Amino acid sequence: MNKRTVKNRIKKLVKVLFFTLPAMIPMAVFWIYPILKSGWLSFTDWDYMTPEYNYVGVENYTSVLTNSGFWSAFKTTVLFAIGTIIPIIILGLFVALLLGNELKGKSIYRFLVFSPWVTPTVAISIVWSWIFEPKGGIANQILSSLGLPELQWINSSETALLSVIIVTVWKAVGYSAIFYLTAIDKIPRDRYEAASLDGAGFWKKLFYITLPGVSPTTFFLCIITMVDALKAYDQIQILTQGGPAGSTRTLTYLFYQLGFEQFKMGQASAVAIIIVAITVALSYTQFRLSKRWVNY
Repeated sequence: MNKRTVKNRIKKLVKVLFFTLPAMIPMAVFWIYPILKSGWLSFTDWDYMTPEYNYVGVENYTSVLTNSGFWSAFKTTVLFAIGTIIPIIILGLFVALLLGNELKGKSIYRFLVFSPWVTPTVAISIVWSWIFEPKGGIANQILSSLGLPELQWINSSETALLSVIIVTVWKAVGYSAIFYLTAIDKIPRDRYEAASLDGAGFWKKLFYITLPGVSPTTFFLCIITMVDALKAYDQIQILTQGGPAGSTRTLTYLFYQLGFEQFKMGQASAVAIIIVAITVALSYTQFRLSKRWVNY
């Protein structure tokens, strides 16, 4: 390797570092370092209150994985993910199809649909806590006007998770719809025109043109929604605090309770590392499978 080649490679490396360091430094400080720190804490018995700690090896992971509370939180997380993914995908596509038509004031409707996503989750959750009030809440007023029995919503272990799912779906539908609008716009119009000439109706166009055309977006939204379900915290904290009777305790909320209520920071860090591992696995799956996806 001659000197000119070495100089060229050094120049390229300097250019790469020049453009990537501004992004890498915050990532290293606020993401990579905390993960490494949590990984280290997961092997200790630190109680968060005192500077003393002992190394306990994999004891925290063993305690967490053999604890029924962890698997209960894992089950709740899975139910929460499924309960949010399906409505967000279906309603997002439905809204995108409506807004994709030639409507008067379409930009205003798009803004209204997307506005819940940019509104802080804490503010949304506070408003919905009023809506879910058993006495005088709007939700029960609507049920009563329809002749249906009133529900306890966030005050009952039978409906609390459903309540949190409703809030999460309501907030995320606009986000999903925006992605679907972009995906639908990229589908060649001549496909629809050719289908119309062949006598295809709305449903055939939907199943044979639109759904295959937006399938990469659907897959992407499924992965993103799963990751969001794993890290959901704000709406649970405001609405239910993990209750009643642990019915809305997800893995992220379990991490909070272990670390900042029970002061078992080692076990909390172990839960955090497990969450990170699941998130990485989902992201890797999305990255690998997206390469095989057909872009229409």
